[in-house]
Amino acid sequence: MENLLKAKKLRITPFRLEVLKVFQTTETAIDLTTIETNLDDFDRITLYRTIKAFIDAGVLHEILISGEVKKFALCSDTCQTEGHQHEHIHFLCTVCSETFCLDLKKMPEISHNSFQISSIEVQAKGVCEACQH
Repeated sequence: MENLLKAKKLRITPFRLEVLKVFQTTETAIDLTTIETNLDDFDRITLYRTIKAFIDAGVLHEILISGEVKKFALCSDTCQTEGHQHEHIHFLCTVCSETFCLDLKKMPEISHNSFQISSIEVQAKGVCEACQH
C-alpha cells in the first residue's frame, strides 16, 4: 500500500493507509457509508479530502450509475494524474446491488463523424455470478 502512495506521489499517512486497506479487502466498488463503517476513528472532512486526493492521483475512480449511490473502486495501474484510463465496464447486479469493475477482452469502438470522442464509459446491469447460484 505504501508503494502505491509513493508511486502516485502522495504523502503516506496512517489514515491514507487505513482507507486503502478498506478498498483492498473488497472485490466490489463501495460507497461512502461502507468506507466510513470500516474505519476506526476518523474525521469526515479528512476522509473526503483523502478520497478526492486519491481520485486526483489515479488511485480511485468514481462510479456513477443512474439511480444508484456514488461508489468508488481502486484504479488499475494505467490511471495517472492526467486522467483515468479504464478498459473495463461497470456492472451493477440487480439482485445484490453490488457494483463490479469487469475487464473485457475488447472494449467497444464508438465513433461519430461530427464528434471527437476522448473517453467512453460503459455500464451494464444484470445478475452477478454469485447471485446466479
